[in-house]
Amino acid sequence: MIDAYFIHLLILIGIYLILGISLQLSLGYGGLLNLGHIAFFGIGAYAFALLSLHGFPFALSILVASIISGLFGWLLSVPTKKLKGDYLALVTLGFSFVVYAVLLNWTSITGGAFGLANIPRPSFLSDNFLFLLFVYAIAVISYLFISRICGTRFGKLIEAIRDDELAAKSLGKNTLKIKSWGLVISAFFAGLAGSLFASYITFIDPSSFTLTTLIPILLIVIIGGLTSLPGTVLATIVVVLIPEPLRFLGFSSSVIGPLQQILYALLLVVIIYYKPRGFYGKIDLE
Repeated sequence: MIDAYFIHLLILIGIYLILGISLQLSLGYGGLLNLGHIAFFGIGAYAFALLSLHGFPFALSILVASIISGLFGWLLSVPTKKLKGDYLALVTLGFSFVVYAVLLNWTSITGGAFGLANIPRPSFLSDNFLFLLFVYAIAVISYLFISRICGTRFGKLIEAIRDDELAAKSLGKNTLKIKSWGLVISAFFAGLAGSLFASYITFIDPSSFTLTTLIPILLIVIIGGLTSLPGTVLATIVVVLIPEPLRFLGFSSSVIGPLQQILYALLLVVIIYYKPRGFYGKIDLE
């Protein structure tokens, strides 16, 4: 029983790690205050679930779901390409609310509040330990891929745009295109995480993709430190594990949820006060 519990936590850490490093690309490296990241996570999860339930192969479902999330990332980048800071945050947050409303009300496709159940998982991943290995293989590949991107010319350009977009424009760089690609790649990997989440849980509903779920993802990036992928790994472990002791204190599920949010808020206050740049951050959050 204990082993199964720890395997469950490790799987969640792997999935949240992919979410965290994907947001790190757009928020940390790109400076895009994107609060729509949880919507990409939900789009990937629902796209994967619908494809799987209609008989599509597992690998193809994951790939197509991730691409669909990336496509929505591009669609979101079109109306927001000239926005930054608080304005970008408000628009992307509105996008999250729109996606949530669609998932909740398009009952013929999404199942509405009842969600989608019995999402198939391939037989070779039926054991949770094997699924754990699969998730970490994907997480390592995702980490190496994003780390590689951040070290390329594209990564340096998107950091330069974050620091001084006007200067980058004056050097002839297409800043809007570069920011758009940053959001697309970030959304792709969020969709990948959503696919793994849906496959593991085998049931999803709109409540899994709300602002409450976005908070720990943002917390991972902030306490890990902007532009720090190693910090994101450490922060993911901390954020996932910190609320777990509450489950052994005899509280009901209706109490654990609010207490978890209080813990996250306290953690954020402590980190901002004592380590404003997070564990390994290189820049300040503006």
